[in-house]
Amino acid sequence: MVVGDKIPEVLGIDQHGNEIKSSDYRGKKLVLYTYPKANTSGCTAEACSLQAHKAELEAEGYMIIGVSKDKQASQQKFAETNGLEFPLIADTDTRLLQELGSWGEKVACGRRTIGTLRTTYLVNEEGVITRIFTSKEIKTKIHAEQILQVIR
Repeated sequence: MVVGDKIPEVLGIDQHGNEIKSSDYRGKKLVLYTYPKANTSGCTAEACSLQAHKAELEAEGYMIIGVSKDKQASQQKFAETNGLEFPLIADTDTRLLQELGSWGEKVACGRRTIGTLRTTYLVNEEGVITRIFTSKEIKTKIHAEQILQVIR
């Protein structure tokens, strides 16, 4: 997906078993972010950055939704362990990740693999993508601050 595209209606099932739809957030803006694996250092740093600045993001009209291919139980443990108070979608079949364009080839330690590309989509009140942060841009420990700089 690119800036100007509308995100899919059905986003998936979160850590609590709730179906999350983009229409549930109509009238609100979204920070929709994809991450490779729950409970890993980079993904934990990014999630904790977003949680630490959740009130500031909400004050700007943004709700947070995370997405990874982890199972629902892993997402729930990740949320509980780190005090995350936002939906984490368990996209085990990678349908949403592929639709978003956050699933593909990546290189780590000289090895090519297929997996989740760390990406953040800022989405407006109508469900349209207004900004995309790519994995090269994202600094996990201060990602919320990066977002706040762009939206303020």
